[in-house]
Amino acid sequence: MLQRRKSNDKAIWKSNADSFLTRHFSGDTLDYRQILSIILPLLIDQAFLVCMNLVNTAMISSSGLAAVSAVNMVDSVNIFLINVFIAVATGGTVVVAQYTGRGNQKMVPKALAGSVSAVFSIALMITLLILAFHGPILRILFGDAESAVFENARIYLIGSCISYCGIAIMEAVCGALRGIGETRSSLMLSLVMNLLYVLLNFVFINGLRMGVLGLVISMNISRYFAAVLAIVYLIRRNTSLHVRMKDLLGFDWPMLKRILFIGVPFAAEQMFFNGGKILTQTFIVGLGTYAMATNAISASIAGLFTIPANALAFAVVTVVGQCMGKQDIVQAKKLVRSLFVLSSVSLAGMGLLLLPFFYPLVSLFRAPAAIIPDIFVIVLAYSIVQVFLWPGSFLVPSALRAGGDSKYTSILSMLSMWLFRVILGYILGVVLPFGIIGVWAAMFSEWGVRSIIFVTRFRGKKWYQHRVID
Repeated sequence: MLQRRKSNDKAIWKSNADSFLTRHFSGDTLDYRQILSIILPLLIDQAFLVCMNLVNTAMISSSGLAAVSAVNMVDSVNIFLINVFIAVATGGTVVVAQYTGRGNQKMVPKALAGSVSAVFSIALMITLLILAFHGPILRILFGDAESAVFENARIYLIGSCISYCGIAIMEAVCGALRGIGETRSSLMLSLVMNLLYVLLNFVFINGLRMGVLGLVISMNISRYFAAVLAIVYLIRRNTSLHVRMKDLLGFDWPMLKRILFIGVPFAAEQMFFNGGKILTQTFIVGLGTYAMATNAISASIAGLFTIPANALAFAVVTVVGQCMGKQDIVQAKKLVRSLFVLSSVSLAGMGLLLLPFFYPLVSLFRAPAAIIPDIFVIVLAYSIVQVFLWPGSFLVPSALRAGGDSKYTSILSMLSMWLFRVILGYILGVVLPFGIIGVWAAMFSEWGVRSIIFVTRFRGKKWYQHRVID
């Protein structure tokens, strides 16, 4: 009798869960099973990426505060440039997703090849520019840094920019695969690259004690190995895509225009957005090495909180893109609302899960006792604010971009960044005596402005009236 009751309860729970998921996450274009198959690999990928970043930061911290400060400084430049590749790759993701939603399988491989060609070309040009002008760039941005920090930064910047073409190919391929819903293949490529990166870091940093130089050697080997693996997968392993090497080496200008229609405004946004973050970084350099270390460690821990939300922000591009390809506006709007709520719930859950482990997490970085209180204040504030402001600030603009509303999204992102995070960050962090905490408070204010703007735009009609594909 008891066993039968348990079986009935299980059946009722399963039926209720199926009914709930169907009501909120299913429609004519996609059902909740397809959406879960898109989200889960992205969730694993994001968890892995953030954890690997945490481990790598902890490993390099064994080389001292000068090393961890240098890596954090240059990573602001790396993020600035790599996000340009990701932006153009996102244009490819949207175009691929819309062709997939429309069922036009002939154009999918052309869009995929066009994305890889475009992103690689941009990466190559940026690499050559950085190699030629790395000295002036470092002096302009970080001239006030200590000599040990500056030398480590020089090594890391040169080594990083050599790896740009590898990571660009990876981002283009993974973005296109997400567009067709092959998030599992994208996940496997990302896992191979990052596992190799961490293993080599153990060898070169912990084993051979090569510090920042070991970090860049590991980075280049792992990124180029993954890039070769990605190309082999497209041409040899996944024959259903019908991608040929000559397609990757050529330029289909009509397809490039479609990709760049989404990618260029987003790339411009990323350049201005991350340019503002770099400028903010210069404020932090002026506050001293302890402030730089506080910022680096806080950012690494904060990244753990947004793992599920970041996965949902990536997934919404594929989901909305496929709905828009089929002109299924009703389901696109419903799914954005559902993913918005799910994102907020996940952020609250991660805050409750991780805050009790704050001190064990900080201990990974060998942080001086003097900066731990400031790190705690930043992380606590981050865990609360993100629940209310992060989804509107980041998930919603991803959805708007997937609908073709890239120009509006990019312009508003740039304005909010410079007017609030940069100017307000300078006032709170430098002019007023709030230091590094003031810089983070300005970032939270910018999230609030972005959230109001983008949620208002989503409630209107203009964001889905753009024509991306024929």
